[in-house]
Amino acid sequence: MGAGAKHGAPATDLAALADPPFDFDDLFRAQYGRVTSVISRVVRNPARAEELAVDAFLKLWRTPGAHGPGATAWVLRTALRLGIDELRRASRRARYAPLLRLVRHVPTPEDSAASGEERRRVLRVLAAIRREYAALLLLRSHGCSYDELAAALDLGATSVGTLLRRARQAFRKEYIRRHGHT
Repeated sequence: MGAGAKHGAPATDLAALADPPFDFDDLFRAQYGRVTSVISRVVRNPARAEELAVDAFLKLWRTPGAHGPGATAWVLRTALRLGIDELRRASRRARYAPLLRLVRHVPTPEDSAASGEERRRVLRVLAAIRREYAALLLLRSHGCSYDELAAALDLGATSVGTLLRRARQAFRKEYIRRHGHT
């Protein structure tokens, strides 16, 4: 045996034992379908699964410590966590959606003051225009149909549209005269 053989393997043998360099593109091509499939089983939405798979690979790209022989396991674990997080978000959305429909916008004190002032302006303008016009506008704003307006105000059904148009014009003209804008 030579002296080099006794103390270790030649340099060419050591290079063969080292891990191959990390190739993100190869890993992406090889594992994208698998990662998407795993997420799709969790979220039950193929399009969303593809988005989350891309997110998982993006996280891998941005995490150099995960590059290497364990990268496949890392990206699968990350993808599964993203899928579970998506399920949790969907569950919260479903749980709180009825409440969100009830509370569309919580007014701030400034909103309340502004809407209160606007309400006072509208009432002053309604008091200034013809009573018939004010009644038409108020009832229409509460969802009354043309037939209901005609019956409530003892009007001809065919004249309701014309009277509403005139009422809106009278309201707009008086509002601008008093407040300068609509």
